[in-house]
Amino acid sequence: MGADGLGTVFTPSLEGMKLVKSDHGEMLTKPFLDVCKLILPVIDKFGAAMTLLKSDIGTRLENKYLSDPSKYNHLYTMIQEEVDAKTAKGSSSCTNCLLWLTRAMDFLVQLFLNLLAHPDWTMSQACTDSYGKTLKKFHGWVASSYSTVVIKLVPDRKKFMEVISGPGNVAADMEQFCSTFPPFLEENHKFLASVGLDNMKAL
Repeated sequence: MGADGLGTVFTPSLEGMKLVKSDHGEMLTKPFLDVCKLILPVIDKFGAAMTLLKSDIGTRLENKYLSDPSKYNHLYTMIQEEVDAKTAKGSSSCTNCLLWLTRAMDFLVQLFLNLLAHPDWTMSQACTDSYGKTLKKFHGWVASSYSTVVIKLVPDRKKFMEVISGPGNVAADMEQFCSTFPPFLEENHKFLASVGLDNMKAL
């Protein structure tokens, strides 16, 4: 829901997306992270089980940005810096952080698309399909096993939709989010692929 209490959980992020790119078409660090932070609370609506997906996502990127906002105004500056220093593959790198933040967003977008396209699916079905299409191929046995358990614990679909709805039209906002946000995620994947880092996996 918007800060003014109006609209749906998507309303603030739809506004924020207008600021993600500079006049020259460059991805800006703070506006991109702000949009992610506005939509990530949706994960909280799944209950405690899904908080691992959200834990610390984006924090390292934000801390790096805050260390020198003018230097790291463009999102890929900090990634290129790590690539040049050969530290990008480290588990605590900003590159790794951006990669998993982007993948988490991929998962949410696919989940929303599933909810829109399949009104007859349960939340568990929608999550399982989304997981299979986005995160599963990057998860090793440990992460994959944990995720399978977590998906079984997601809330009832009707309850979830009630929680994320506000006075606005949640289906329309969800659809707009799913058409507007993915190009930013695709751009992240393309940049990470250009430096050979889009396929890093978890345990």
